[in-house]
Amino acid sequence: MTPRPSSSGSDPKKTTGKKTAKASKKAVAKKAVTKKAVAKKTVAKKAVAKKTVGTKTVAKKAAPREETRAAAPGAEVAVSPALDAGDRERLLTGTHHDPHAVLGAHRVPGGVAFRAFRPYALAVTVLSGELRLALHDDGDGFFSGLAPLEEVPVHRLLVTYEGTVQEVEDPYRFLPALGELDLHLIGEGRHEQLWRALGAHPTTHDGVAGTRFAVWAPNARGVRVAGGFNFWDGTGHPMRSLGSTGVWELFLPGVGAGELYKFEITRPDGSRTFRADPLARRTEVPPATSSVVHASHYTWGDEDWLAHRADVPAHEAPMSVYEVHLPSWRPGLTYRQLAEQLPAYVADLGFTHVELMPVAEHPFGGSWGYQVTGFYAPTARLGDPDDFKYLVDRLHRAGIGVLMDWVPAHFPRDDWALAEFDGRPLYEHSDPLRAAHPDWGTLEFDFGRREVRNFLVANAVYWCEEFHIDGLRVDAVASMLYLDYSREPGQWTPNEHGGRENLDAVAFLQEMNATLYRRVPGVVTIAEESTAWDGVTRATHHQGPSGFGGLGFGLKWNMGWMHDSLQYMSREPVHRKYHHGELTFSMVYAYSENYVLPISHDEVVHGKKSLVSKMPGDWWQQRANERAYLAYMWAHPGKQLLFMGQEFAQGAEWSEAHGPDWWLLDPEYGAAADHRGVRDLVRDLNTHYRATPALWRRDTHPSGFAWVVGDAAEDNVLAFLRLDADGTPLLAVSHFAPVVRPGYRLGVPEDVPAWHEVLNTDAARYGGGDVVTPDPVKPEAQGWHGHPASIRLTLPPLATVWLRPV
Repeated sequence: MTPRPSSSGSDPKKTTGKKTAKASKKAVAKKAVTKKAVAKKTVAKKAVAKKTVGTKTVAKKAAPREETRAAAPGAEVAVSPALDAGDRERLLTGTHHDPHAVLGAHRVPGGVAFRAFRPYALAVTVLSGELRLALHDDGDGFFSGLAPLEEVPVHRLLVTYEGTVQEVEDPYRFLPALGELDLHLIGEGRHEQLWRALGAHPTTHDGVAGTRFAVWAPNARGVRVAGGFNFWDGTGHPMRSLGSTGVWELFLPGVGAGELYKFEITRPDGSRTFRADPLARRTEVPPATSSVVHASHYTWGDEDWLAHRADVPAHEAPMSVYEVHLPSWRPGLTYRQLAEQLPAYVADLGFTHVELMPVAEHPFGGSWGYQVTGFYAPTARLGDPDDFKYLVDRLHRAGIGVLMDWVPAHFPRDDWALAEFDGRPLYEHSDPLRAAHPDWGTLEFDFGRREVRNFLVANAVYWCEEFHIDGLRVDAVASMLYLDYSREPGQWTPNEHGGRENLDAVAFLQEMNATLYRRVPGVVTIAEESTAWDGVTRATHHQGPSGFGGLGFGLKWNMGWMHDSLQYMSREPVHRKYHHGELTFSMVYAYSENYVLPISHDEVVHGKKSLVSKMPGDWWQQRANERAYLAYMWAHPGKQLLFMGQEFAQGAEWSEAHGPDWWLLDPEYGAAADHRGVRDLVRDLNTHYRATPALWRRDTHPSGFAWVVGDAAEDNVLAFLRLDADGTPLLAVSHFAPVVRPGYRLGVPEDVPAWHEVLNTDAARYGGGDVVTPDPVKPEAQGWHGHPASIRLTLPPLATVWLRPV
């Protein structure tokens, strides 16, 4: 017997227990007898071996030859109900494409043939109304009988095992539970709610409760369902192939939510593999790998949030994002426990959104979720899918949007997941050079295959529609866009035009964005794209200079700004004047895309140091530099994202094993005030940011920004105006030298009678030296920096100051 996988990876044979083992011996013992019966061709006699009394059929032993009656002229000649050798062999080896055509009940000459395939059963009886038909044991778990009925009846099975008798529904009496429209859309690669068609779905079919299983495996010779409900032996539960779609389907009565399962796939070479369901909506807790039948019973309470989510486009609204790795934010907390703490914390600090590092199921926690095996299942480490819905719901009710990292670029090679799913490359490209990701040891999706594109596009829709996710940050877009990404000459093949662009990936991203924006009002997609690809955030129907339509994203991570500004800040102040352009260059291309300014998890791991530890100088100077940098970042055009732990100047790099160093905020810790000061600044930055439309309303339009001075490299100073739609300004001044500069003159518009300092990162409450300007500052008539008026400020050391009109 082919080994069967248990849900925990233990010896599958142990799951069958003593009763199953004995039943197996019983079935094997009868095999020789069955073969003799077939060889003598006595099966025809079995067909008339049942006497009918009224409407009841009484089972008897096979009738002797002399009881066989000659058929009347023109009457049907009864045929044997037993399966022929070919069907038996295909069912036993798991290669039958249409088990429903031979199992169950079927009209045949002489009546209705009943056939059951019940490995380990001692006896099977058909029950239908008053009919009780004991089926003949044909060996190897096959049972058959013939009833002289005119029509195929609705029936059940009474199955006898050693020590138990079960009355069950016959799975092979049901028509397909998957509709023609579903199959048509799957075949076209256009099923935008694919998760409603494929996977495991508890349902009531033809009045019977059970679960419909469906999986796409076009290269399989056969597919069977194995799970806890059949002791991980799928032999008796083969699925049927539904036409040319490559979809296999089976409705199993009596199987409900909570059951573990996998698909047992017979590959083209005849070998077998047990695979988790690609569209499983729930999984076991890793390292266990089984899929779990799931039915959601969650009732949402975020109607108000959803009703107003689309009121203002994301690029014209405030967006301040707190990036979170859920398993380590507060290690050990479940989704529901996080729901009691995370919304309150994020709301208190004034962030508008959280961005969750990948939530989809992944086998290795050290991948942080970026190597996904369960694209449709929230990780079971923290709870079930309804628990995750509860977390999203609570965040929405606290006024916080939820963004989620989404990873459609690649998947790991685990032999129980997507890799060569049905024995041949399926989700990955058939060309090994195109399939293998050179950096991460993973496989790239075949974006040119319509079913694979459908799998991914529907997955994007799934998270936003089923879990009310407000936006997807799409990981590793650059690796998708270029055929030569991290590849040397000879390791890649140009596209049909001779270029390096992956045209299939471009088409996929365009389709994904267009579909998502059409279906989900108020959603936003964000590209983590690190190159100068033209039109990442341009509409898909608008062609750019390169000849491509836009990719259709709403926002793009500004990796150039992140790299240049952090490089500048890491330098000693005495050297910064030689690298002033690293801070100002971002404004050369600031309006080429709609940008997010990311200080993400990638920047605070693997030897890159935490944000505060990147800064030069002693502990005071490091914190002053971080505070000045954060205020510069919040004032710069673009949305902002900050990774957890950086809001309170954690000195150590982040580790998924223990999460942020919350103890730094403990009042008993001597330096807690230093860390609390930085966190207080972040709270005030968000408060002023949300209350100041000049900082976000024209983020993507050049009219929302004006330089005051961008070339004061000798002074390590830069100053600029942010402007609301009506021209209302905010003046941001950053000074990245460790000295006080009194009376520093800056040009300003002449129509502002006085300026008031609304934020100063050197304030004492943040841990600074308290070089502040408490009184309003009135302009002088002296022109400066190209403006008709000017003001004189005392610039604190290593600080950023915001001023608004009084």
